[in-house]
Amino acid sequence: MLAAITLLVLGELSGSNPAKAPGASEGNQAVAKANPLKPPAQGSIPVAFLISEGAQVIDFAGPWEVFQDVVIPGRADHPFRLYTVSQSTSPIHTSGGMKIVPDYTIENAPAPKVIVIPAQSKPSEATLEWIRKATKSTDVTMSVCTGAFVLARTGLLSGKAATTYHGAFVRFADQFPDIHLKRGARFVEDGNLATAGGLSSGIDLALRVVERYFGREVAQKTAYDLEYQGQGWMNPESNQVYAAAPVSTAQHPVCPVCGMDVEPATAPKSAFKGTTYYFCSDDDKKTFDATPDKFVNTDNKSL
Repeated sequence: MLAAITLLVLGELSGSNPAKAPGASEGNQAVAKANPLKPPAQGSIPVAFLISEGAQVIDFAGPWEVFQDVVIPGRADHPFRLYTVSQSTSPIHTSGGMKIVPDYTIENAPAPKVIVIPAQSKPSEATLEWIRKATKSTDVTMSVCTGAFVLARTGLLSGKAATTYHGAFVRFADQFPDIHLKRGARFVEDGNLATAGGLSSGIDLALRVVERYFGREVAQKTAYDLEYQGQGWMNPESNQVYAAAPVSTAQHPVCPVCGMDVEPATAPKSAFKGTTYYFCSDDDKKTFDATPDKFVNTDNKSL
């Protein structure tokens, strides 16, 4: 089922030659730095997918599919060993209701070299401590979408650059002012930490990790086998469509907290200084009502 779900990905059309990567002049791309990782001389690279209730399917299923489909010429074994980790092995329900029984708990999980953190429910302190300890020896600890909030709560991103889902920019900047939020980034790498934008961005970050371990041709062939035509994994700045904060107008209102489109006829609303503001959710309304000046004065631009 994971393999089927990840075929629902977005991307711009490119050539079908798996061995040919476009040059920097094609599409005016900002090419990612090489920054190679050294795979083990023997054995597979352990990849832990940290999941909990409400985990967003594509955030972990997309990278899972990427890692499972990597083939190294001349190698019989699989280069990545994939497993799920949660606070317990009780079944969890992901977005859309899929039920998953985690392979390991945070108490008995094998030490990972790569950690994938999708969007999910608020983590426990025990889970945050597991991330902190495990990250001391990972090659990459990566978040996808609002999984960046989980990673940020560990304190590991403090003073570093990161990105997240575009609809969470304002909230992320508000909650973590000591993290340099990069709007318009498909993914951001800072040391052994990496953060991807929303949803399908995780596929690109996973392909980027493959490239760092095994080179561009292997990553290109993996994308080709997936029939994934997006090229954001070669260009970390390729989410520029989300770089500018949306402007709310009377004809096209957006939520001042998350920046997403709203439907005035049904959306929660609040009046402040003679202006009516509409929200995506009751939670966003509560956030706004607590400190409206912060959202009105910035107009979402400085966040």
